[in-house]
Amino acid sequence: MSKIRVTKMFEFETAHALHNYDGLCRNVHGHTYKLSVTIIGEPIQDENSTKLGMVMDFGNLKQIVKPNIVDKFDHSLLVNKKEETKYMETENLLFKRLHIVDFQPTAENMVIHFSEIIKPLLPDGIKLFSIKLHETTNSYAEWFADDQE
Repeated sequence: MSKIRVTKMFEFETAHALHNYDGLCRNVHGHTYKLSVTIIGEPIQDENSTKLGMVMDFGNLKQIVKPNIVDKFDHSLLVNKKEETKYMETENLLFKRLHIVDFQPTAENMVIHFSEIIKPLLPDGIKLFSIKLHETTNSYAEWFADDQE
């Protein structure tokens, strides 16, 4: 049976600041992130299945990614825990959706983080193939499962 890749795209708005960065991105700024999540598996061959011919229903993939990534990070501020005190002081006034993370919140580290969230939530027989996160129209980071082995 052939393995097929299926991709679902998402969009969300998130701000971040890069700790100790030597450019403008050290300041809080935001992006319209475009996230592509690609899974791989074999299409369902069971003639009695309502999902016949699908690797995974796009709606089911959305039920994994939307609440765990899009809804969580949309319209929020993502900062490295080394910057926590700077933002905690004003959290109640300005940052209602503040996420303190253990990593520098670059697109590169965000795709790693997202892969760690998604992988355990996928059903048996379905594997995460790749994640692409566009920070801007012409700048993105990619994570591939094959590169991790």
